Amino acid sequence: MSRTDRASRVVAADPATVYGALLDRESLETWLPPHGMRGRLDRWDPAPGGGFRMVLTYLDHDEGPGKTSAATDVVDVRFAELLPTGRVVQEAVFVADDPSYAGTMTMTWQLVPIGDRTEVTVTATDVPPGIDQAAHEAGIASSLANLASFLEGTAT
Repeated sequence: MSRTDRASRVVAADPATVYGALLDRESLETWLPPHGMRGRLDRWDPAPGGGFRMVLTYLDHDEGPGKTSAATDVVDVRFAELLPTGRVVQEAVFVADDPSYAGTMTMTWQLVPIGDRTEVTVTATDVPPGIDQAAHEAGIASSLANLASFLEGTAT
């Protein structure tokens, strides 16, 4: 697997605030699920080598199919790198029987200050071939829009 998916957005918050939202359990549950999904964290260890398990549920079950079940995607994430100066690297493995979702996808969250705002770029490498590229990039963009709304105090 060598595919790379990417999305970026400028957020009206400083990098430290964005970094905090990446490592706060309640925040992550609120903004990370893309449009049309809700999320729940079953495990949480915000330290290098730690991670989390997120269960994403489609709000409209007909919009699936999920990777883990008809209505859910479950992903186990390990924090490979946590740099408060502006970088979070996650290794993500989908819980799925379908081999087209197998493998470890790396998600790199890069935070670049732009005045009092932050450009957040998410780069996903080694994306499993079963994940549709356009849908995945739209999902990342949706999560970034949620992050911006969450941090800027506007509705998602």
